Amino acid sequence: MIVRLGYVAMSVHLKNASPSQTMTYTQFQKLNDREAGIKKLERISTSNLQNCLRLLKHNKGHDISFFRFSSKLIPLANHEDLQGWNFIRPIRPHLAEIGKYVADNNMRVDFHPDHFVILNSPDQDILKTSLKTLRMHEMLLKGMNIPPTHRCVLHVGGGYKDKEQALERFIYNWGFIPTSIQRMLMLENDDKTFTIGDTLYLGEKLAIPVVFDYHHHLVNAGDWSWKEQWQRVVHTWEDSPLPIKMHISSPRDEKDRRAHADYIDIDMFMTFLREIKGSVTQIDCMIEAKRKDDALFQLMQELKNVDGIEYIDGASFYLK
Repeated sequence: MIVRLGYVAMSVHLKNASPSQTMTYTQFQKLNDREAGIKKLERISTSNLQNCLRLLKHNKGHDISFFRFSSKLIPLANHEDLQGWNFIRPIRPHLAEIGKYVADNNMRVDFHPDHFVILNSPDQDILKTSLKTLRMHEMLLKGMNIPPTHRCVLHVGGGYKDKEQALERFIYNWGFIPTSIQRMLMLENDDKTFTIGDTLYLGEKLAIPVVFDYHHHLVNAGDWSWKEQWQRVVHTWEDSPLPIKMHISSPRDEKDRRAHADYIDIDMFMTFLREIKGSVTQIDCMIEAKRKDDALFQLMQELKNVDGIEYIDGASFYLK
């Protein structure tokens, strides 16, 4: 089984390379000239994308071919008072450059839109804003010439004091989501409300790949055994052009098991991998750790001491 590691959005090794530089709406309002404000937003967006390309080049230098883009590349892109701002036009060359680099180096990239993207909300305004944000992600992917299928992972949403009704509302709201955006999405079990069983219910019913988050499951398993549900998770990926994906992180401490640690607990990771060995030919594991790429480097270093591991390159290996 091939295991490929990736990390999220920013590097702790690459200096001055934030892809999430921003401007708040309050700051924008303080600028007397609206056009000057828009130009500044465009400069920030361009800088974020240039840093994104630097991150990808850094990744290539370390054999990392799996990466999550920041969802904050374009500040205020969806703000209601900036409707009519064609934010894609000035950044199109930078998007194309990123997309070419991704394609030339056979990288897998995706997004995890922020927690305010909620598709099971009973509030139509929240649903509309969520769809607007997802359209922005679709536009960015298309600008990069990256096929949008299965490139955005979401949580199920809010429980709204009635989880069963919240699940059914997700199904109802799904009917209002354009097909192209439906195809873009993956669903992840969360650490408070929706278990792997809940997420699989939607994934199977609506043909959405399920991203299994092992850490989330450990703190929010409900009555579900992930081992017994693993083949169901695998099955949701059967029609995807991409390998199965999961999230790996470790609890920061016993007092706050939901918070992410700086690094990955290798024993926890290997316990998971040995359980699934042979069930898939490849799995892409997204590291969600505070120390970003450094957590990936340390994990690869520690794997040298594990029996049954054969390195492929600096960020992937065979589990025999």
